[in-house]
Parts: sequence; C-alpha cells; structure tokens
Amino acid sequence: MFDIKQIGKAFLILFAVIDIVGGIPLILQVREKAGKIYPARAVLVSLGIMITFLYLGETILNILGIDVRSFAVAGAFVLFFIALEMILGVRLFKEDLSAPGLTDASSDNKVYSVVPLAFPVIAGAGTITSILSLRAEFESQNILVAIILNMIPVLLVLLLTGRIERMLGRVGLIVLRKAFGIILLAISIKLFASNITYLFQTI
Repeated sequence: MFDIKQIGKAFLILFAVIDIVGGIPLILQVREKAGKIYPARAVLVSLGIMITFLYLGETILNILGIDVRSFAVAGAFVLFFIALEMILGVRLFKEDLSAPGLTDASSDNKVYSVVPLAFPVIAGAGTITSILSLRAEFESQNILVAIILNMIPVLLVLLLTGRIERMLGRVGLIVLRKAFGIILLAISIKLFASNITYLFQTI
C-alpha cells in the first residue's frame, strides 16, 4: 500500500542527499572535460544503482550479519556529516574523479560523461546509505516511488544546468545548499534517535 506521507519524507531525504543543484559546478566540470553530457544515460545508470541497493542491499547486509536498524544508525552518521559539509562549506568526503583513463584524451567521452555523474554525484555513497537506512523506516514501494520522483529534478538539472546556474547565481546556489543541509541535519538526528532506541531495547 502506497503511503503519500512516507513517499514525501523519503523524497525530501533523497533530494537533500543527492543535492543535484549543489552538484552543478561538478556537472559543469564534467561537461567541460567530456565536451558533452548525456542526461538520460546518467539518470538511467544511477536509477539502476539505487534500485539494486533498495532491493538487494538488505540481503547483502544479512550475509554480513548486519541488521537494517544497525545500518540505519551508521547511515545517520553519514547523513550528519554530509549535512555538515553542506552547512559549513567544508569537504569531508573526497571522491577521486580523475582516475586513470577517465581524463585521458583517448578515453571514451560518453563513459566519462556518465560515470562520474551516475556515481558518485547522483547515486553516491550517501545516497546508497540513505536508501538502505530508509528501509528501517519506510516500505520499499514508497522508497521506490521517491527514488523515481527524484530522477525528475535530476534530469531537469542535467538538461538545464547552465540556465539554473545563471538564474540562481553563486550566492543562490550556496543559500539553497545550506538550507537543504539544515533539513538533512535534522533528518539525520531523527533517524539516529529512532533507531538507537530500538537497538538498546534488543540488548
């Protein structure tokens, strides 16, 4: 049974974590190096990654002997630090987007324009962690709808990156990023509080 409330909450969490608007400078960098970006391909690849972890992530955790609520607590810490990055303007997580072969002139530009965008920009570690953490709170079908709905703004931003950057300006992008950072910070604290209580009850 679909729950509009759960879909809305999951959508906001994933929207804040993906932070596609805040990723515009990186998107521009990728476009400059590759010459062109392929929005539809990037969206399909990232969608495939997220859906895979939504339905198989829990199985992987079970094999490792980790329950979803324990992972949710760990995920809350990741979301907390991502939120701090957004609010304070610091870089805590570093992704190597200049791996050998990706920046080589002979490399496939189509691959380069898709891979850094799909992972780690859209379906990065924070997004994957969030999806697995949400399994402890929401039904999988509601998370799936939230994932698919998030692909709409992602696709629009990839298609209209230049226009959005000119419209919001540097200050506008910073303000938007910090606003969603505060929202994400509150969400991470709530996720931690609700799951840590459960873990203590099972001890």
